[in-house]
Amino acid sequence: MLDTALAGLVNGSSYALLALGLSLIFGVANVINFAHASVFAVGAMSGWWFAVDLGWPLWAVVLGVAVVTGLLGLVINVVAVTPLAKAPPIAALLSTFAVSVVVDNGAQLVFGPETRRFPALLATDNLGLGGLRFGTLDVTILVVAVGLMLLLGWFLRSSRYGRAIRAVAQDRDAAAQMGIPLARVQNLAFVVASVLGGVAGVLGGMYLNNISPTVGSTVGMSAFAAATLGGLGSLPGAVAGGLLLGVVEAFGVSWWGGNARTLITFAVLLIVLWVRPSGLFGKRAPLAAEPMTGTFFGAARTIQLRPWQVAVAAVAAYVVPAVALDDYTVQIGVQVVVYAILALSLTLVSGQAGQISLGQAAPLAIGAYTSALLTTSTGLDFWLSLPIAGVVAAVLSVVLVSPSWRLRGHYVSIATLATGLLVAAAAVNFDWLTNGPSGVAAIPPPTLFGAPVSAPLAVYFLDLTILLVVLLLVVRLRRSTLGRIWSAVREDEVAARSSGIAVADYKSLAFGIGGFVAGIGGALFAQQYSYIDPSVFGISVSLLALTIVVLGGLNSPLGAVVGAIVLVGLPEALRMLQETRMLAYGVLLLAVVLLRPQGLMGKVAR
Repeated sequence: MLDTALAGLVNGSSYALLALGLSLIFGVANVINFAHASVFAVGAMSGWWFAVDLGWPLWAVVLGVAVVTGLLGLVINVVAVTPLAKAPPIAALLSTFAVSVVVDNGAQLVFGPETRRFPALLATDNLGLGGLRFGTLDVTILVVAVGLMLLLGWFLRSSRYGRAIRAVAQDRDAAAQMGIPLARVQNLAFVVASVLGGVAGVLGGMYLNNISPTVGSTVGMSAFAAATLGGLGSLPGAVAGGLLLGVVEAFGVSWWGGNARTLITFAVLLIVLWVRPSGLFGKRAPLAAEPMTGTFFGAARTIQLRPWQVAVAAVAAYVVPAVALDDYTVQIGVQVVVYAILALSLTLVSGQAGQISLGQAAPLAIGAYTSALLTTSTGLDFWLSLPIAGVVAAVLSVVLVSPSWRLRGHYVSIATLATGLLVAAAAVNFDWLTNGPSGVAAIPPPTLFGAPVSAPLAVYFLDLTILLVVLLLVVRLRRSTLGRIWSAVREDEVAARSSGIAVADYKSLAFGIGGFVAGIGGALFAQQYSYIDPSVFGISVSLLALTIVVLGGLNSPLGAVVGAIVLVGLPEALRMLQETRMLAYGVLLLAVVLLRPQGLMGKVAR
């Protein structure tokens, strides 16, 4: 029992350091920094390089990592966050996501993609107290982590720039009027947060033993949960959240195994948010509406195509692949179509109803598993499983998201993120239903007039036809009375409620219909690959779907299709760049976010 608690505190120390950085940046810049997990990975990998290739002692490794990650944090702020200071927070969120793609793939080019063993700089089992066994490594991690937390607390309370950071975090406008240099303070906050993240990478590397350039993704999500658990922007909350989550995870893993870690993390997060909507130490957000709503660029309008232009594009979508593309390119086209359907579900939820979802992979996964299990286990025909997949995804989406209507501000989006990760974790742990990590195989293709639809071109035509039906449905919904009510909720939730609109019910309806559309996409996804497992429905799918709709224009159904063509087709188009293609993809995505924030299908209103 004590061994497990100690292991949880040691692991939770890394979470707490990362969560401190996340909360510090959020408090100063009001930005959810998705690149912070990549800073953790850079800290771990550069620490490995200092220790193994250069032979530095531990103190020099920590110092070197602090310099590297501090500079990286400064670059992230200057390049990806500061230029979007006047844009909605979602712009900076997406730009930090693009930076994380660049940093992760850049680290793979520099260090290589393989997993390696972090050197044993300290003993792991050389001390004892009573019946408790532990090592110098455990003591060092706890001492360094606690020391850095105390040092940060002293810096924020007693130093000039620390007080400036606190002032900016409390009231940015008032701080500016008092003459505090906001840009310099924000740079400092990113540097301090990134140093903490880098040191956490070294400590985490020593504790985990094995590291890779993508090690930050898993730890980063847990740290993100810890920061939210404690209350975004609350530094004591970040520490408490990190340590609490580490201990809970340690006991959960000891009882139910390592696969239960993610399930425990995000189940605890959701339960705490439902009971205490602002986290353990957070204050009730004064905002009544989700702050990441509206168009990507506030003054943007959607570019409207004439009916004949839409008709020509639809005909070209059928003809060109049939006469000019090979099977491989057509298969890419099938992926584009499926992601376009997923993105259209977000156009309803986020663009029309104004509720940003970071977990849209959840209804996609529910639809995929529903269709796959019905067609493989019961022999049900695909055409019957298709609407059932949509209905099941719709019902579960509403059930899982509805408790979040008590939340405010960023917590709504975070709850959707937790829901998405929870569904993927449930697919791993519910072996009796989903076959666990092994997934569902041999999913039969659809049949049409008795013939299987399995050739790439036939699958493409089928999926494209369903996409056009969904596109027409979304356009009609936007122009209906229901669409106008959703718009009213999006534009001013308080005014909508004052007018007698049942805001929570209409939000649930948006998630329900969006979940139905995503579930349909999931069924097509499962039939396309004939195999699914939980790993394909991770956070990257949700973020890709959100990026697609933002890139195309958050409130534009056609923009969702254009965004899918660019963001799903572009990595394949960049395949000639081989190992640098994802790096190039990240750079291009960042450039689009910075240079065309209104989206490809939006234009600036005059």
